[in-house]
Amino acid sequence: MQYTISGTTRFGGLLGSPVAHSLSPAMHNTSFQELGIDCVYLAFDVTAERLKETVSVFRQLNTYGFNLTMPCKKAVIDSLDELSEAARLIGAVNTVVNCGGRLTGHNTDGIGYVESARENGVEICGSEITVLGAGGAAMAAAVQMALDGARRIHIANRRTRSWSAAQHLVDTINKETQCEADLTDLEDSTVLARHIADSSLLTNATSAGMAPDTGVTPVKDPSVFHEGLTVSDVIYNPRQTRLMREASERGCRTFNGMYMLLYQGAAAFRLWTGQDMPVERIKERYFS
Repeated sequence: MQYTISGTTRFGGLLGSPVAHSLSPAMHNTSFQELGIDCVYLAFDVTAERLKETVSVFRQLNTYGFNLTMPCKKAVIDSLDELSEAARLIGAVNTVVNCGGRLTGHNTDGIGYVESARENGVEICGSEITVLGAGGAAMAAAVQMALDGARRIHIANRRTRSWSAAQHLVDTINKETQCEADLTDLEDSTVLARHIADSSLLTNATSAGMAPDTGVTPVKDPSVFHEGLTVSDVIYNPRQTRLMREASERGCRTFNGMYMLLYQGAAAFRLWTGQDMPVERIKERYFS
């Protein structure tokens, strides 16, 4: 199918800085072309200081919406008319839908993580889960898993400046969902080992092990890994982190953050178009 831009083509895109490396334009434009949707997706390098005026332009023009990446995920909230439940609880937005000038903020990062977990055989509903970290990825994944019926989530975080964010995450889950959450120090190896022993899923949402520091792992004692545990890492560079390798050697299933990126995009695509992204085609072309 020939892909052309016409006088009726609607646009949207990604706002943040930097954005030149993003895979999102390729994913969405390929999907529009595959499905014959008259839209394009562009990347706009926008700082937090310029975000408000940029959002105003997107509101006024015939856009279908936009994605946000750092440093704009929290800053955009004051410019929106409404938030989805997940976006409200997470306190960050990665997808905005423009409906006749009314802007609704969503967070599909957690949806992307949960869908990736399900693809790897993990059932979230009724599960006990351990999450390492309390940053944006941890917040999105933990909140979405709580909304999707996780029974208990253990948050493990270092006692640094992010400790208050970790406590806020736990308080939010306990107050706003049916899931039970607790907080422990990531350096408390005894408590962490107990939580991992009781969990069916361990999620590393810290940057430990990301390139170039590939020799680092957030779990110092690999003996805590057990065969009934699935270990995931939101990192996808490298494709297999030290955490994943050591867990795999102990008989655990593992997966990385590549498909979290794919499925958060697929969820945004559905919000904008009402149609399903051709996920298998996108996988084959960009994720193989």
